[in-house]
Amino acid sequence: MVRDGIATLLDAAEDISVLAQAADGHEAVALTREHRPDVVVMDVRMPTMSGLTATREIVEGTDGEGPRVLMLTTFDLDEYVYEALGAGASGFLLKDAPVEDLRSAVRVVSEGEALLAPSVTRRLIADIARSRREKVHARPESVEALTPREADVLRYIARGLSNGEIAEELFLAEQTVKTHVGRILTKLTLRDRTQAVVFAYENGLV
Repeated sequence: MVRDGIATLLDAAEDISVLAQAADGHEAVALTREHRPDVVVMDVRMPTMSGLTATREIVEGTDGEGPRVLMLTTFDLDEYVYEALGAGASGFLLKDAPVEDLRSAVRVVSEGEALLAPSVTRRLIADIARSRREKVHARPESVEALTPREADVLRYIARGLSNGEIAEELFLAEQTVKTHVGRILTKLTLRDRTQAVVFAYENGLV
């Protein structure tokens, strides 16, 4: 019932088409390979194969060009959130989010942006990153490769700002910010903005 309800709500949007539904992780991977959707809306916990494993299998080998995964979770402190981000998920949304938030999340993720529910991002990532940072004695060389401006942009990314908002904060053209974001991801060998957020927290940039 929940799956049918979500599919109906998404399909009702003029710019979103639901291609298929999967009952478990194995089916999700198979249907993704068959239909090649722009976005996979994935439950964290599923039978036979978890959403984490399914996400990893969907994302592996795509070089950022394949389907993007938006994870749905019941709890804003689900212990699997961080692992899912590491597996390549592009976003996280709580199941109690308003309908329009879900539709908006699909659109954002499809455009290659990261989307994390604020309660997930600020508490979970900060808490996990803080515990990991205590074990880090020196920043990796990749951080030192960033220019001061790129480091500033990365800090704003970690705070959840869009390219347009960062441009306003730094008095830059939005295209310039987009260029900085691309260079940051390349220098740090990160897949997308979501991984950039995690990296920034882990390495004490925010």
